[in-house]
Amino acid sequence: MLRYNFKYEWLLLIRNRWIQLLSILLFLLFGFAVYNGNQKVEARQANIETAVNELKTQEAETLSVLDSLEKGHKVSVSRWRLPSRPVVIGNSLSRVVNMPAKSTAFIATGQSDLFSHYVEPTVTGDDLSLSYTEMTSPVQLLFGSFDLAFVIIYLLPLLIIAFSFNVLASERESGTLKLLASQPIRIRTWVLQKLGLRFFWLVLCICITLIIVFAIFSFHFAANWTSLLVLLAYIIVYALFWFVLAFATNIWIHSSAKNAIALIGFWVLFVLLSPSILNQLSNSLYPMPSRTLMLNQVRTLKAEATKKQDEILDSYLRDHPEYAINDSTQTRNFYHRYMATQNLIKEELRPVVEKFETQLESQHQWAHTFSWLSPALTVQNALNDLAGTSEKDYQEFRHQSLAFAQEWRNFFLPFMFNNQEFKKSDYKNLPAFEFTYKKDATHLRILGLLGMSLLIILFVFVLKPKNKQVNIVA
Repeated sequence: MLRYNFKYEWLLLIRNRWIQLLSILLFLLFGFAVYNGNQKVEARQANIETAVNELKTQEAETLSVLDSLEKGHKVSVSRWRLPSRPVVIGNSLSRVVNMPAKSTAFIATGQSDLFSHYVEPTVTGDDLSLSYTEMTSPVQLLFGSFDLAFVIIYLLPLLIIAFSFNVLASERESGTLKLLASQPIRIRTWVLQKLGLRFFWLVLCICITLIIVFAIFSFHFAANWTSLLVLLAYIIVYALFWFVLAFATNIWIHSSAKNAIALIGFWVLFVLLSPSILNQLSNSLYPMPSRTLMLNQVRTLKAEATKKQDEILDSYLRDHPEYAINDSTQTRNFYHRYMATQNLIKEELRPVVEKFETQLESQHQWAHTFSWLSPALTVQNALNDLAGTSEKDYQEFRHQSLAFAQEWRNFFLPFMFNNQEFKKSDYKNLPAFEFTYKKDATHLRILGLLGMSLLIILFVFVLKPKNKQVNIVA
C-alpha cells in the first residue's frame, strides 16, 4: 500500500504542477532572501573597512609627524594637536573595535539592524556611549528584513498549509473516502503516509534549492558544512512540526475550509501571538529601569564632580600611587582632573548600570527559557545564533568592547599622569582588539521541537475522533 501511495502521490503532485510550482517558488524566495541578506552583510563589512582604512591613513600621517618631531624638524601642527601628546593619540587614533560578520550572517538579520558593528573608544570617552548606542530605524523595525530566517519561519508554514490542508477532506468531499474504507489500511496510517510523502518531496525541494542558491552566491560549503547541516536540520524539523499539525487537523476536522482556517489559526498563534505574548510577559516581569532617569543621574554626577575636581584628583592619586611617582604630577592639568573625575563617575554609576544589565539579562533568559512554547521563536533564536546576530552575540561584543576601552585608557594613563611624551617607538605597543564569538551549544533545542511533533502524532493515534464516519474507516 505504501508503494502504491508513493506512486499515486508523485503522479498527483506532478499532474497538479505542485512540485514544479513549489520548486520555482522556493527558488525565488530563497534566492531573494539570500541576496538581500548578503547585501546587508556586505554593507556591514564595507562600513567597517571604511573606518579601518581611515584609521590607516591617519596612522601614516601621525607617524610621519612623530618622526619629524623626534628628528627636530618643524611641523605645521598646532601645539594642542601634536601627536607627542598622549591624549591626542588616545583620542584621534583610537582602534576600530569591530564585530566582523560570520560567513553565515546572511541567514538571519537578527539584531544586526539595530546595533552598530564597530566603535572607536577614546581615552576621554564615555562608556555609556559604547554600551547603549543603537541604530534605531522606525521603518526597519516596522517592516523587518526579508532574510532567509523570515522565509523559513513565516512563509514556509504557509506553503506547507497550502500543500497539506485538504489531504483527507478532499477525498471525503469528492466521494472517494468510501472506496478507501475497503482497503486494508487505517485512515490515520493512510493520511500519515500521504503527508509523509509530501513532507519528503518538500524537504527534497528545499535541500536542492538551498544548495543551488548557496552555490550561486559562492557559499563556502567545505568551510561551513556544519552550519549548513544545522540549518537544514532546523528547517526539516520545523517543517515536520507543521506537517504534524496538518495531520492532526485532517484527522480531527472534516472540511477543507475548516482545515484551512484551523491551520491559519495555528500559524497566527505560534508565529505571531506566542512571541508577542512572551515578549510582553518578560517586559512585565522584569521591567527595565528608566533610561532617561539614568542619563539624568549621569548629568547630575558630572555636574557635582566638576565642582570638586581637585579633591577627586587627590583621592584618586592616593588610591593609585603608581601615577604619583614623579614630581611632574604636581603640575596638574585639565586631563589629570578629568580622568580622575571620569573614574569616580564610573564607580558611582556602577550599581545603576548593573541593575539595567541585570534586568535586560533576565528578560532574555526568561524569553529563552519559555521559547519552546513557540516553535517559530525557537527556530528564530537558533538561526540568530547560527548567523551570529543574536542578542547574546551583541551583548558579548559590548562586553569585549568595554573591556578593550578600559585597556586602551589604562595604556595612556601613565603617560598622562607622568607628563610623558608619546614617541614613535611606543606606537607598536598600542593595544589591539580582536572580537571572538562565544561558543553557544544551543542546538539541543531542536530535540524539543522534534519531541513536540512526536507527541502530537502520538496524541492523534491514541485518541479517536468522535465522528462516527471516521471511526468506521479507522
